[in-house]
Amino acid sequence: MPRVVCLIDGFNLYHSLHKSKSYHKYKWLDLVSFVKKFVSTKDNIEGIYYFTALAKWSQKKVRKHKLFIRVQELNGVEVIYGEFRRKDKICRECNKKYVTFEEKQTDVNIAVKLVELSINDRYDKAIIFSGDSDLVPVISTLRKLFPSKKIGIVIPIGGRAEILKQNADFYMKAKEKHLRTSRLPDNIHTKNGLIISCPSEWR
Repeated sequence: MPRVVCLIDGFNLYHSLHKSKSYHKYKWLDLVSFVKKFVSTKDNIEGIYYFTALAKWSQKKVRKHKLFIRVQELNGVEVIYGEFRRKDKICRECNKKYVTFEEKQTDVNIAVKLVELSINDRYDKAIIFSGDSDLVPVISTLRKLFPSKKIGIVIPIGGRAEILKQNADFYMKAKEKHLRTSRLPDNIHTKNGLIISCPSEWR
């Protein structure tokens, strides 16, 4: 059976859902179930990798995110962390300085993991769940170095990612039906008797 690895850009996925309030309930997503919507029954999933970063300036956001991560890890997903970095900006309207945070390292971490998996011959087909065009160089390079391996893209809901589409071997688009049938139960009972509950904002 063809070996498949799935690499999920968590930041890209989250913001595709955050932009529409009607999609907020899908933030409580079963990533294993979700990726299987885009994998053939003839394929064998060798690994699912979730790339993310914790918003450490907000303990509320961190708590929700850690709940989500815990459920994914219980399901066998490997989590790879980047980070948010503080950045000072100037308001164009009032010329005052304000602080914001920018997510860093996710695209680099995805690229590094993809190179590692390619060199170690861990897959026949890799599927990247992202619309980030910064991934084009690594995809193009690996397709040249490993022509027998296929690299595809799943574009988050509402995205277009034309440049990615042009550089991948194949692409698919995430739709609401994929999200609807991949949502986690509101209450998850773990093997050790604990209950992990969906945050109220995501119900």
